[in-house]
Amino acid sequence: MTATLAVVVLLAALIGAVYAVVRMRSRRGIATAAQRATYEVLHIAGLAAEPLRAGLTDAAAAKAVRHLRTLTGATGLAISDGRRLLAYDGAGEHHKEQVAMAAAKVVTSGRSTVLGHPDLACDRIDCEVRGAVLVPLEPPESTGSPRPGALVALSAGPVAPGLVQATMETAAWVSAQLAHAALDTSRARLARAELRALRAQISPHFIYNALTAIASFVRTDPELARELILEFAEFTRYSFRAHGDFTTLAEELRSIDRYLTIERARFGERLQVRLQIAPEVLPVGLPFLCLQPLVENAVRHGLSRKPGVGTLSIEALDAGAECHITIEDDGVGMDPVVLQGRDGEDATDAGQHVGLSNVDDRLRSVFGDPFGLVVETAPGAGTKVSMRIPKFHPAVRARAA
Repeated sequence: MTATLAVVVLLAALIGAVYAVVRMRSRRGIATAAQRATYEVLHIAGLAAEPLRAGLTDAAAAKAVRHLRTLTGATGLAISDGRRLLAYDGAGEHHKEQVAMAAAKVVTSGRSTVLGHPDLACDRIDCEVRGAVLVPLEPPESTGSPRPGALVALSAGPVAPGLVQATMETAAWVSAQLAHAALDTSRARLARAELRALRAQISPHFIYNALTAIASFVRTDPELARELILEFAEFTRYSFRAHGDFTTLAEELRSIDRYLTIERARFGERLQVRLQIAPEVLPVGLPFLCLQPLVENAVRHGLSRKPGVGTLSIEALDAGAECHITIEDDGVGMDPVVLQGRDGEDATDAGQHVGLSNVDDRLRSVFGDPFGLVVETAPGAGTKVSMRIPKFHPAVRARAA
């Protein structure tokens, strides 16, 4: 009897514990109506934002229009680029022609408009549309760009103030997303322009010196001249490739090795190279031609002007979520004032400064301001250039795909 009673007590305790746990978990899962509404709005906005970050295209409008209609609570919603409707969702599609003409006027005037039933009259007995709100989308500030389009929300009854406010707020939010898209596009164009400028800047000097070095071996050492020509061909093929904003550390180092092979043929024993590369970081992605100009600067501006032997050190170390890269030479160094862009800088040093600035700007545009170059230098003390590269970054994966 005592044993039976003990079992009953134990079962009761277990049931009580399970009930308490379930009750606690259910309480944690309960959200207020305001919290649920907030989550829904943010979730829907996120779904609409993703396609809009590509700009106001037919595809982006088609993917976003349904979510934007949910945000406004409209019976129907249309997105116009000022010439035609890019997308429509909901009731009242037979009003497309009227909506398109009204949206074009709104885009031209830049003023929001409310249409009543007489403005959208039709012969269909089952038509739900009784009014509409048209709000122009605003271009990015200080760009001088034309308005990208307009948002049109249709109502099943007389247009209420709530729909007007919701449409205006949604249009402002859409304008902000399109501004982000325009900024991303301009950054990408700038990065490509900087890359073209960098190629134009570094290539003529190296090409001239490389061909001169190869020519000097044509008679004295034809086999070496042949090897250097092949290295030069592979180097230029990589440097002038037409596709891809990004490369891997392994590919960049392979191109640098070809460059140094040619430079060692020029300088002989005067140029010493020390490498320390962690195998784990070889697949890390980084902007194309990110290291090569730094190495060329070290040889051309630092070591070539130094009497006697000069050493170039390249390190790429594993640092957890990052790769730490250092390019250092024990050459003539440079005045730190030059790096600050002061007047009166030497023309040769100015070229070096442009190369450093170019790489620094590209790193910051891709990874953010904390990932710019760190340069340590002084006249007669050599130059050390350091950078941090995230091992995984969404921008690198997206553009490399």
